[in-house]
Amino acid sequence: MTIRFGVIGTGAIGREHIKRIQNKLSGGEIVAVTDVNQASAKDVVERFELDAAVYPDDKALISAENVDAVLVTSWGPAHEASVLAAIEAGKYVFVEKPLATTGEGCMRIVEAEMKHGKRLVQVGFMRRYDSGYVQLKEAIDNNFIGEPLMIRCAHRNPEVGENYTTDMAIHDTLIHEIDVLHWLVNDDYKTVQVTYPKKSKHALEHLKDPQIVTLETNGGIVITAEIFVNCKYGYDIQCEVIGDEGIVSLPEFQSISFRKNATFGTNVLNDWKDRFIDAYDKELQDFMDSIKKTGEPNGPTSWDGYIAAVTADAAIKAQDSGEKEVVSLVEKPDFYNQYQTI
Repeated sequence: MTIRFGVIGTGAIGREHIKRIQNKLSGGEIVAVTDVNQASAKDVVERFELDAAVYPDDKALISAENVDAVLVTSWGPAHEASVLAAIEAGKYVFVEKPLATTGEGCMRIVEAEMKHGKRLVQVGFMRRYDSGYVQLKEAIDNNFIGEPLMIRCAHRNPEVGENYTTDMAIHDTLIHEIDVLHWLVNDDYKTVQVTYPKKSKHALEHLKDPQIVTLETNGGIVITAEIFVNCKYGYDIQCEVIGDEGIVSLPEFQSISFRKNATFGTNVLNDWKDRFIDAYDKELQDFMDSIKKTGEPNGPTSWDGYIAAVTADAAIKAQDSGEKEVVSLVEKPDFYNQYQTI
């Protein structure tokens, strides 16, 4: 069985996924593409020599009979409408974050999926497929360090563009920590607070950078997450989980060490795509494999997308208030309790 994909959004991440499905992974092919910029969609077909039709919009693509699954890699605010249309058509959906730009939008998707009666949606939180985070998860689940008490983590970028704003540090950057940390400890968030250390001289005038986000879970775990998007030295992801019997840390990205010019060192990545390239491969391969095996995707659910969105909304509110804000989640539907996801 080959899963036939229609791709909505042919920008940078859309093109990366097209390349991996066509050239690297097994069990899928691209049969349809669309983009608000039709020239971009046509260019993708020519550049990657795809045997794929170019559709004028997402609804036309979703309704195509030869499309089994939809890959949503468009602009974030457009995700909700595309995902809802795909669910209505009974098509599988792999959607890059965000599932929707608000908690209310995510809940509309959750309700539509439950009404359909089975899982169709997987959200692109690729860190759950990263080998380092998988090892952290196994250590925590196996009680290797006892009960987790605290988590310290950092998300650092060498620099960001002029269009990057203070709130984007939450819904574009920290959103990955929000999801993967919730998954690591299997505990919902209770409150969130944001503080601003001394501003970096490299941050543009309109941007507050760095930021420190403090999250508290229902079980009492306190998480401190540093976001520093002008750190200059490279792209660096750190995570340390402190338990009552020990500490586990995310492995450093594998790189050669060197001795040269009276220096001992190792290289630091600059590109986020290089850091998580294997995880991107694994999540899409798992999406295809699980559909073939069980008829449903196995990765992060629409409910996970809802948790991330509601938490991000509270964090953005905390950016402005400086206060500890409540993360108000509704009770998890039984529909999603039946799934043991990646």
